Amino acid sequence: MTLDTAIKLDIRPMAGAIGAEIHGVDLLNDQSPELIQDIRDVWLEHGVVAFRDQPLEPASFQAFAEQFGETVEYPFVKGLDDFPKIMPVLKLPHERNNFGGVWHTDTAYLKTPPMATMLIAREIPSEGGDTMFASGYAAYEALSPGLKQTLEGLTAVNCSAKAEVTKTREDRIADSATSQARETLTGEHPVVRTHPETGRKSLYVNPAHTTHFVGWTEQESAPLLEFLFAHQIKPEFTCRFRWQPDSIVLWDNRCTLHYPINDYHGHRRLLHRITLKGDTPK
Repeated sequence: MTLDTAIKLDIRPMAGAIGAEIHGVDLLNDQSPELIQDIRDVWLEHGVVAFRDQPLEPASFQAFAEQFGETVEYPFVKGLDDFPKIMPVLKLPHERNNFGGVWHTDTAYLKTPPMATMLIAREIPSEGGDTMFASGYAAYEALSPGLKQTLEGLTAVNCSAKAEVTKTREDRIADSATSQARETLTGEHPVVRTHPETGRKSLYVNPAHTTHFVGWTEQESAPLLEFLFAHQIKPEFTCRFRWQPDSIVLWDNRCTLHYPINDYHGHRRLLHRITLKGDTPK
């Protein structure tokens, strides 16, 4: 982070390994290239950046997201009628499953998973509904040299149809499905991913989508994957964000996992989501 960035922005880390809130900005009236670059620098350093009290309507929200990259549609659930690249992340009071309610990186089953995801809070329960984030950098760096060497040569298979994550989509598939909603998508990616902008290595598997290693059976893969899944969400690698209306969070899908906590049954929660196009993991 440059000295200019430190002066311009009020940056408050969420935890030791990941996440920062940025205060003192008005995204409704200032989306200057200079500000966007400063935010991007903080985002690349911390993996997750959050803003409070940013009342951006869909057009402004999409314009803000487009400052960071190309926006793309989510494959399984329809977006807003007037803004198809903005997807409602909704849980209704009578529903028991929350969308994406398992630790994951977004759509790792795609050949080119997204670079980033941005959410803005529209309706939030009075308590509950926080989102946790975990650093793939910190998880990788804490591994032993021997295990790092083993993982460097492995490729993981990621599938959209693992039962645990499929269950979290059921309510939205029932009322907002796209034509792809019943397809099974699969992507193969390196277990250790090198970030194309920072050059740092990250552990790139996740419980929601990773099924096995290429050349291994699922049974052979299971013990090592279960170890990695538990390891990558150790408390010291995580932060927790409490939503308020008009909060915005942007996370780097190339080096983080996230988990929306499902502890607000009987309440309505609505966020709007935009996904940013990524590249092929290497």
